[in-house]
Amino acid sequence: MSQELDLNFIRKQFPAFSQAENRKWAFFENAGGSYMAKQVIDKFTDYISHKRVQPYSPYSMSAQAGQAMDLSYQRLAELHNVDSSEIILGPSTSMNTFILASAFAKDLQKGDEIIVSNQEHEANAGSWWRLADYGIVVKEWQIDRKTGLLDIAELDNLLSDKTKLVCFTHCSNIAAAINDVKTITNKAHTFGAQVVVDGVSYAPHQIIDFKDLNVDYYLYSLYKTYGPHLGLLYAKRESLEKIANRGHFFNADKLRYKLDPAGPNHAAIAAASGVVDYYEAVYNHHFNSDASAPSKAKKLNQLFNSQEEKVAKIIIDYLLSNKDIQLIGPQTHDTSKRAPTISFRHKNMSSAKITAALTKQYIATNNGHFYAYRLIKALGIDLEDGIVRLSASHYSSVEDAKKASLALESIFGS
Repeated sequence: MSQELDLNFIRKQFPAFSQAENRKWAFFENAGGSYMAKQVIDKFTDYISHKRVQPYSPYSMSAQAGQAMDLSYQRLAELHNVDSSEIILGPSTSMNTFILASAFAKDLQKGDEIIVSNQEHEANAGSWWRLADYGIVVKEWQIDRKTGLLDIAELDNLLSDKTKLVCFTHCSNIAAAINDVKTITNKAHTFGAQVVVDGVSYAPHQIIDFKDLNVDYYLYSLYKTYGPHLGLLYAKRESLEKIANRGHFFNADKLRYKLDPAGPNHAAIAAASGVVDYYEAVYNHHFNSDASAPSKAKKLNQLFNSQEEKVAKIIIDYLLSNKDIQLIGPQTHDTSKRAPTISFRHKNMSSAKITAALTKQYIATNNGHFYAYRLIKALGIDLEDGIVRLSASHYSSVEDAKKASLALESIFGS
């Protein structure tokens, strides 16, 4: 049993890699959305083919539909070391954040303060800034305008006895820096404030133990972690019990319904447990011992991070060797400091032109602000042209990275 990731096995779990057209491309758009694992696709197909009825009624097909959905809540909770009542599956992270902010709008008082970083994807910025319409004071935790990084010492200057909420990203979708969630959370809790963490750009690279982080709310997108187009919201039970109900009034005593007012996507929720099935398949292929869910997650994280670091190193080493290129975020491939989300710009060539040149060489990527509008603006980068982003995942190969690096060298020179 190998302790290195078996990439051949991994890619067999993703039908996309078997498609002739896809095989032409080195896929570096994972931060926009990952391929879907076959375990998820199989559950989607089964639900739609055999159980697509209103769930939770007593007749057999309906009961089975409800059981399939319940299984996803249970297995995702086990994956993240929390209780299933603390897991909410909504249509997207953007919508989950919007509803969560709506609940806080009812709970907070005029003059209360919240802190929001400008390193955020707009999904975890705009909803909180709108609370200013209710008289809430919004303080901006600003990035370093040269590096795109957040300084925890700056947070100390913003926290006060009036602080009720601190909203920040675990990992920027542009700067890729991994923020110290535990330290930030502890500081916020010292002032009696709660934290909301956007993990959309971190969750594809690390199976997260919510209980260990001690956060109050954590959000990420399952369609970026090899699953269906859903947003996962973790809400610590004591926080969920206190927050304002945003669902139907007669469901106020049902914790999960408080922040999930819409009718859920039954098939997608039923398929979501396939993400955990995928992780289980990877674990069982590489290790011959049983273990607790947190122990399995730790071993899988090591496998995934090792592969991602090999891929990121090849591209980042080239970018750092070219004095005309600005790499945004940590100047390293070390996965303990950054995700393999690699954003850059060239001082003499537009990002759009670079993207077009990469596309001609079958490198799947894009350019723009990627909804991190405030971050790009703070860095002084043209908002329409933005940066080029090459984002990898654990199924990315060293060969893909070499292909991308050679393509960049052909565009810019050695």
